[in-house]
Amino acid sequence: MKRLHIFRSKPTPEVLKLSEILSEGNETICFELYRNEVDYDRLVELIFSSHKVISWW
Repeated sequence: MKRLHIFRSKPTPEVLKLSEILSEGNETICFELYRNEVDYDRLVELIFSSHKVISWW
């Protein structure tokens, strides 16, 4: 199963650990919205090609 994790802000160590646990055994991609230059076209592609999308605030 393909999972996408979208991070709005820089994740804490606890959030990273939890996202790792949720991703075990799956193909996982992390997308960082808090970076200066965000490729929103790529984000839309990733959302539609993933089986599950998890947003982290």
